[in-house]
Amino acid sequence: MTSRQDREAAQARARTGFILITAVRFGGVAMVMLGFAIVRGLIDLPYGVGAAIAVAGFFEIFFLPRFIARRFRAQDERQP
Repeated sequence: MTSRQDREAAQARARTGFILITAVRFGGVAMVMLGFAIVRGLIDLPYGVGAAIAVAGFFEIFFLPRFIARRFRAQDERQP
């Protein structure tokens, strides 16, 4: 049986993971928007910089949360 403290600790850990993943996704959306603004010429930087920022933002939105979730899951499995 798990004690109440164990459950509360697990819930706090899950909440932290959720907040971290959500923040990463919002950061990715901001990067994509910045990249598109550069590509469209709204911000005076080279096209390639905007494209690179947008691609990095897409990576951050779609792939980075999966890696974070795996890391949190692996740490949960290691704990007794």
